[in-house]
Amino acid sequence: MGDSDFKRVVVAGGTGLVGRPLVRVLAERGVQVTVLSRNPGSLRLPAGATAHGWEQLPSLLEGADAVINLAGEGIADHRWTLARKALIRDSRIRTTSSLVAAMRACAHPPAALVNASAIGYYRPKDEAPVDEGAPPGAGFLAEVCRAWEAEAMTVAGLGVRVALVRIGVVLAREGGALPKMALPVRWFAGCKLGSGTQGLSWIHRDDLVEMLIEAARNSAWNGAFNGTAPEPVSNEVFTRLIARRLRRPLLPVPGFLTTLAATLALGEMAEALLLQGAFVVPARAEALGFRFRFPTAQRALEDLL
Repeated sequence: MGDSDFKRVVVAGGTGLVGRPLVRVLAERGVQVTVLSRNPGSLRLPAGATAHGWEQLPSLLEGADAVINLAGEGIADHRWTLARKALIRDSRIRTTSSLVAAMRACAHPPAALVNASAIGYYRPKDEAPVDEGAPPGAGFLAEVCRAWEAEAMTVAGLGVRVALVRIGVVLAREGGALPKMALPVRWFAGCKLGSGTQGLSWIHRDDLVEMLIEAARNSAWNGAFNGTAPEPVSNEVFTRLIARRLRRPLLPVPGFLTTLAATLALGEMAEALLLQGAFVVPARAEALGFRFRFPTAQRALEDLL
């Protein structure tokens, strides 16, 4: 699909950290954007974008060039209770199921579905790079990602191209992980977490927006893609880069103390999100010629801090 043929996109999750700039960039490029929302009347959207309720499916999807699905409860917003974990899982699976059911009811289904997933799909690993061919891990996040992706892939049988973007830690100025990671460093209380050797696979939000758009418009993007920058780093290296950018020292706190503090504060979520990780690389995106504006953590932090 060429740029001239890429005219109408439906976005689910268009009001979040990634969805807002995605909708804005698409609209600025002349794409007609439909944002699915439970409360469409309350949204302020750029010119060229309109909000509609989910009850208007499947008509909103009929003949669309692409659907980009980013909907889901925030993974790190609250401590993981059983109820919270159920909400995280159900908000992803049910939203995707609703889109799948609507596509099945279309006379002319959308040409493509770009469905978010997460690098929680992979098991924690040492410094060896993890590409899209790596096997899935175990545990809550991996189970959610597998179920989420499986639900999205069911529309492939309708002739809909499916691109699954396994998103890493999204770096942005006004939200997400970076302000939380930079805050203790700013206040002279920064230190590595745990051993500090765990992988931190990140992506600048601007690059992720461009990746999602490319996945939506380019028919070569089919299957799973890692939504991460080419240079994953360890937790300790990333924390040192923040400290260097902010001209702050880091405290030499023993790893077992930060592990204990994080576990007491966050429980299971600490292990899954902070104390373990993998060095995930965007092998398939790079093979298709995708170019990152911010390929290194240093360049990303120079832009954002």
